[in-house]
Formats: sequence, C-alpha cells, structure tokens
Amino acid sequence: MKKERRRNLRNTALWLHFTITIFDIFLIVSILLFVLALAADRLGFFRQHSPSPLFLILMMLIISVISATSISALIAKRVLMSISEMSRAAQEVAKGNFDVKLSESNHILEIYELQHNFNIMTSELRGIETLRNDFIVNVSHEFKTPLAAIDGYATLIQDPDMPEDERLEYIGMIIESARQLSRLTGNILKLSKLENQELVYDKKEYSLDEQIRQAVLWLEREWSPKDINFEINLEECKYYGNSDLMMQIWINLIGNAVKFTDNGGNISISLVRCDDKVIFTITDNGIGMDEKTKEHIFEKFYQADGTRGRAGNGLGLALVKRITDMCKGEVSVESSPGVGSQFKVVLPLNEQKRER
Repeated sequence: MKKERRRNLRNTALWLHFTITIFDIFLIVSILLFVLALAADRLGFFRQHSPSPLFLILMMLIISVISATSISALIAKRVLMSISEMSRAAQEVAKGNFDVKLSESNHILEIYELQHNFNIMTSELRGIETLRNDFIVNVSHEFKTPLAAIDGYATLIQDPDMPEDERLEYIGMIIESARQLSRLTGNILKLSKLENQELVYDKKEYSLDEQIRQAVLWLEREWSPKDINFEINLEECKYYGNSDLMMQIWINLIGNAVKFTDNGGNISISLVRCDDKVIFTITDNGIGMDEKTKEHIFEKFYQADGTRGRAGNGLGLALVKRITDMCKGEVSVESSPGVGSQFKVVLPLNEQKRER
C-alpha cells in the first residue's frame, strides 16, 4: 500500500514537473513578447504602421505558440531520447546482454533515478548470470572428481594380482569418494528444502553451549591431526529451537575454521548472552579472505580462488545463512588475508520465549 502511494506521488510529481515546465515556457515567451511590444510602442512603431488591436493580439498569440512549441519540442526531444535509449537498452537485456549501461546525465530527477536504477538492475543481473554459470561449473566439478576417483579405483581393484593392502587402500578411497558424493547431494537437498521452508519445526529447549561443545568433539578427527589449539569460553544458555538445524551451523562454522587454519594454529570460540539475544563468535588465525570473497561467501557453491583443492563444496556457509535467517538471526564475517577470519552468529531469545 505504501509502495503504491509512493509510486502515485512520483507520477504526480512528474506530471506537475512537465506542466510547470510548459507553463514557464509560455510565461517567458509572453513576457518577452510584451517587452518587445512595449519597446516597439515607445519607439513609435505602432503609430507609424497603425495596425489593428486584433491583428496585434493574433500576431502575439501566433508567435507565442510557435516559440513555446519549438522550445517544448526541444525539451520533449531530450526526454524522448532518454526513453528511447532505455527502450533499446531493455531490448538488449531481454536478449541476454547484461553489459548495457545508461548515461546518468538527465537533469529530470525521475528520469535520472530510472537510469540509475536500470544500471543497478543490469549490474545485479550480471552477478546472477555469473553465479548461475559458476553454479553449473561447480556442480559439474564437485560431482566429476569423486565419480572419476570411484571409476579409477574400481578399475584398478579388478586386477587379480593386486596386493591385498593396496586393494584395501583403494576400496577405502572408493568409500571416501562415495561419502563425498553423499555429503554433496545431502547438502543440496537440505538447502533446497530449507529455501522452500519459512518456519522451523520440531523445536525444543536444550543447552546451546553443550551442543557447541559436542560439535567441537564431533570434529576431533579433523582438528586433532593438525594440532590446533582451542580457546573455548561458553556461557550457559538454554535455547528453544530445532537442535538438528542448529548443529548444522556449528559443524559448518567450526569445520571451516579448522579447514583453513594451518597446523598448530589457534581457534577461539565464545558464546555470550546479551539482553534478549545470544552471540556466538568463532575466530581463527588461518588464511583469511579478501573483500570479494567476503561479499559472496554465503552464496551457494561459491569458493574463493585457491581453495578448490581443499575439501568442501561451497554449500556449508549457504546452509548457515539460510538456517540463521529462518531463526530470525544474523550471521556476519570479518576477515583479512593472512590474518584470519571471525564469524559471528546473533540469535534472538525473545522469539523463543513467546513461542514457549
């Protein structure tokens, strides 16, 4: 309703702008003609030629209409040129060309805003198109690698003369590749389901700090070989929510910190209650990320340059973002290359109180 009212006000403002412009043109032309007629009268032009008053009025009207029409045509031409330019640009966008950019030089505010918003739209469409292409490339790559490994190792173990220890090693690699495919398809299905779900079901009250400790222990096989040092400071906190979904947040955030932290690195985890919300923070001294990576880090299948060789499929943080949004919370990241990263999750507690 508010948007409709705002749009009607903008249309009225644009109509008034053109109306006042045309009125100003006629007024200026009339004033100029009056000044010219007054000057001609002072110089005795009318006394010499003695034209009739009707003729004078008719001539002034004709000159006024011609002058005002000419000036209005020039102004209208500028407006129509801008509209024609936008029409041609829209046709290019319809063909799939998102590199079109309009000149934002019109002095009429509404047309300038239209040009500016059109450029923003094409910029966003370019980003979506890039993301779509990256999605296809990433899915193809993520499926191709484990499938190729399964095919290769399955072919090798068919050799009857292969030593038993090598055979067992290859079987283990086949199992790991199959698990990788299973995790990938599982994450895709989870994310697809959550994107079409607005409410969180199967809620219960449980200890949030204890769940985070369980997530750290569950990932021990990942961080123990890297000799990573943990600094854990968790306040006691009862939370009302879906424990399975929340565990996805902690597993992915802690797993990412472990993945991108070098051997012997440090990871700090804290949980703090603040008024009607709880704040989870995880900080590592790993490889960090640049501004471009931070901008896209929560998008599906996005992986920064140089991280392709590390285990992962670019879905973990997209799951974190979606689950946090469903819980009416927020997730953010601060990071610098070579320094490390800090992820922060803020969850409201007042919503849980009302639901209980």
